[in-house]
Amino acid sequence: MAGVLIASDRQYHEPLRALFAGPGQNAVCCTSAGEARRAMGQNGCELLVVNAPLPDEFGRDLAVQAADGGAGVIFLCPGPQADRLAAGLEKYGIFVLGRPLSRQQAAFALRLIRASQQRIRSLMAQNQRLAKRLDEARVICQAKCVLARFGDLTEEEAHRLIEKRAMDARITSREAALDILQSYEDRM
Repeated sequence: MAGVLIASDRQYHEPLRALFAGPGQNAVCCTSAGEARRAMGQNGCELLVVNAPLPDEFGRDLAVQAADGGAGVIFLCPGPQADRLAAGLEKYGIFVLGRPLSRQQAAFALRLIRASQQRIRSLMAQNQRLAKRLDEARVICQAKCVLARFGDLTEEEAHRLIEKRAMDARITSREAALDILQSYEDRM
């Protein structure tokens, strides 16, 4: 995966590389939005820097596409347009900076993007854990309902039965519940 992808006129590649790509960090420079899309499709990127306007489009759509794909995006545009563009792009998580750009502004933007990406990764991991727990609860609940309906057990008795089977077989409660569901499959 490319670390930093820079979409800009060729004359700005090296100055932007110096601002946004750290030492030893992989930086790919593109001269058009189409070329940047191809590079993102092949290698992906952690950070996209769009220096608008680009020769084939302004760069807004490219920035939104990259942000939707999970990349951090810094959108550089002429100073007078920055506030107007920021109002429309902030909802996508795109950081808009006006030109001319100082080294301090670039460093601040990079820190903000890294912090937000770390937070997003943390939230995604938490979301996966919660989805797994929800799935486990759903399967166990289905098994309890089947045991209550066809096994004439109360919910508490069904729950104890699932836990006992799991402990006896040294498997998870979810796996025990799936075994129960499978054994009653012909009756459902």
